[in-house]
Amino acid sequence: MRLTTGFPGGVAAVCAAVAVVLAGLAFGPQGAQAETGPSTVTTDQGRLEGVITHGVTTFQGIPYAAPPVGELRWQPPAAPTAWNGVRNAAKPGPACAQPEVEGSSEDCLYLNVTTPSTTGRRPVVVWLHGGAFSSGYGAQYDATRMAKQGDVTVITVNSRLGALGFFAHPDLPDSGDYGLQDQQAALRWVRANAAAFGGDAGNVTLMGESSGGASVCAQLTSPTATGLFQRAVIQSGSCLQNWPKNTIAPGDPASVYWAPVQELAAKGRTALGCHTLACLRAKPVQEVLTLNGQFHQPAYGTAVLPTSPSRALAAGSFHRVPVLQGNTRDEHRLFAALFTLDEPITTARYHALLTETFGEQDAARIARQYPPGASPALAWAAVSTDRSWVCPTLTADRLLARHVPVYSFEFAASDNPLPDLRPDFPLGAYHSSELPYLFGMGDVRLNAEQTKLSDRMITAWTTFARSGTPGHGWQRYPYTMRLTPAADTAINAAAEHQCAFWTTQP
Repeated sequence: MRLTTGFPGGVAAVCAAVAVVLAGLAFGPQGAQAETGPSTVTTDQGRLEGVITHGVTTFQGIPYAAPPVGELRWQPPAAPTAWNGVRNAAKPGPACAQPEVEGSSEDCLYLNVTTPSTTGRRPVVVWLHGGAFSSGYGAQYDATRMAKQGDVTVITVNSRLGALGFFAHPDLPDSGDYGLQDQQAALRWVRANAAAFGGDAGNVTLMGESSGGASVCAQLTSPTATGLFQRAVIQSGSCLQNWPKNTIAPGDPASVYWAPVQELAAKGRTALGCHTLACLRAKPVQEVLTLNGQFHQPAYGTAVLPTSPSRALAAGSFHRVPVLQGNTRDEHRLFAALFTLDEPITTARYHALLTETFGEQDAARIARQYPPGASPALAWAAVSTDRSWVCPTLTADRLLARHVPVYSFEFAASDNPLPDLRPDFPLGAYHSSELPYLFGMGDVRLNAEQTKLSDRMITAWTTFARSGTPGHGWQRYPYTMRLTPAADTAINAAAEHQCAFWTTQP
């Protein structure tokens, strides 16, 4: 298994380490089981034959745009071609090109539909996967439980990643956002074809985690996404998340999700030793992927993102749709645990990290607020969780709530599938640990208590998709609903994560 984290800094090294740590959990594409028969629908492009299984019908590997290869590399997504006869939709299409996934390809603009095997018109949930804008794919997420329990049509999407999705060049107008443009093309496909699968094209919830959540944020602020969705769910990917240097991995620079197009275009001008687009388009895909470390941020200053989503949020320039947004309670513990693989975080190293990251004066204040105690590694994780993940998300909630209904959540189940790396370093509710509660994830199985929480989460998420509110017991921001196997309770997340302290920090 490979965890598809969604942070922009230190992507290659940290994702490789996480892949080793999580290898036993076997997240991966889901094959159809217990087939009971085919089902045929008619889309704009032609007829599709899916598979009915476990009370849902799945249609996989549906092209929503033309293959972005050859002259279409680094071009906006083009319309897909129609086909004659009935296209078999029993298997997913290739993942978008990425070094770690065998069989991934530039020809990857496919989506998958999971819908209850019943009649009627139901809400549509469009899922954008995480992966640091550089890895992951839609078929990793089995939407059977969500579709069946919540009576919703779920669509998981592939979009271009890394240097193929976010490359910019002075000779490419409005470049740097091809991955976001792909997502909008998928949403236009949904608007045109949802009814064929029992979905309501006028009730679409755009939902994502980590960089998929950041993608939802980007679409919230994109003028070219107007009218393409009516609700938004952002999990661990708010517009304002940011990471000081050393946060994701030792020695990493400070990072944010977004970059100005001029900065990216300057990098692209001489990429791979090329001085022409023809040269770049002739490069084999594996060579292009070596640029992923330079091109993994959506560009702003373009038609898709005229300004940084963080600035757009502050200015109130976003689509007026209800938002469900939140984090896991212990977002950064997984990354902090990776710090300890080669060298423990001792008290001395903790103080050194604080000083190098925040400066001597602020380091002293932070150490008083977050004393190292018996576990300096857990203190470092708490600093980064509060400073870089939760408090920026709560600020984003506040900005959104000036204009739209906002519901805040904190996933706090600490008994999760990933084993602790060290007996003295519990991972708790780490980044992405909520995903198996919403989707089938390979061989991961939930126990009875975890299943109760999963059922409540799926009910809340799909009720929000249906009505714009998660339902009974949820209150709007500034309250945050803490989700645990035992109960869901409203908390003051800003107080618990010491956000007042961080408002005085750089």
